[in-house]
Amino acid sequence: MKLFTCADCGQLLFFENALCQRCGRSLGFVAERTSLATLETDGELLRPLDLPEEAYRWCANAVHGACNWLVPAESEIDYCRACDHNRTVPDLTNQRHLQLWQDVEAAKHRLIYSLLRFGLPLASKREEPDTGLAFEFLSDEACSFRDDERVMTGHAEGLITLNLSEADPAAREQARTSMAEPYRTLLGHFRHEVGHYYWERLIRDGGRLDAFRALFGDERDDYGQALERHHANGPPADWPSRFVSAYASAHPWEDWAETWAHYFHMVDTLETAHAHGVTTRPRAIDDPKLAVEIDFLPYRTADFDRLMNEWPPLTVALNSLNRSMGQPDLYPFVLAEPSETKMRFVHDLIREVTRPS
Repeated sequence: MKLFTCADCGQLLFFENALCQRCGRSLGFVAERTSLATLETDGELLRPLDLPEEAYRWCANAVHGACNWLVPAESEIDYCRACDHNRTVPDLTNQRHLQLWQDVEAAKHRLIYSLLRFGLPLASKREEPDTGLAFEFLSDEACSFRDDERVMTGHAEGLITLNLSEADPAAREQARTSMAEPYRTLLGHFRHEVGHYYWERLIRDGGRLDAFRALFGDERDDYGQALERHHANGPPADWPSRFVSAYASAHPWEDWAETWAHYFHMVDTLETAHAHGVTTRPRAIDDPKLAVEIDFLPYRTADFDRLMNEWPPLTVALNSLNRSMGQPDLYPFVLAEPSETKMRFVHDLIREVTRPS
């Protein structure tokens, strides 16, 4: 994630900011430029100080405190590039639902930011009903017909469903513990599920099944039975040597989605480190492999080895900082060579489909 500055007073700004705390200027995110604009009001329009010829209005979800993105003034729709993908949102008259949904939207907007930064094909189902991407955010109490029914987070043909309880830290931690997961976050869910979406668009529909199967396995293995085996027996004992996570060992589809999500974790965190000028060089040992100076743009680099060389030492430093605060490791994973090879596949695929003509 990039950092931004106020065009009026020079204050440091962050992605979610809607107001400059120093000068009081309104701020809005311009998806077309992946940039946070400092705004001035021109009647019913909003104009960036640095590009006053451009005109915008707020996304309709701004009134709910759930979005700081802008809509071009000439647009015929009321929603921004991120919120246009919403098919269903929870009952916003329920204050608890509203609070949880605001957290969901914060994570979803970060996901859309990454998709825009990569330049991946990104259409809503309003634009492309058959192949577009849409989200449903549902609560158990609003959607269950029986007491034992729950909303299942998942993906099906471009529709990602997310249980609103995943935005509740206590419920999410309970689920993480019961499923023996080292890591479970809202953003992680989004990155995983959108991986399933892009598997359909780029692998299944993109003529890349043979290449996929050679590396991840045959996805024609019965998915339901594979998950039943995984939940009943757990992952194979040697999973760390072959998969990025235990869940990735359940089925080739899950291996792909977990690998895709981890690639997004890596690239976006490296961009954040770049934006902050992070440099690490452990004083306890003179080992150049542990030294990090991220002086490149991770979303734009074609060099996968450069990403992988910087990632492990950065996670070592971040995990150490977390432990100093009494927190669990920020990145509780170790990437074996097969997992790196799969992440290279994701990297090369994204570069291939987003390469300028």
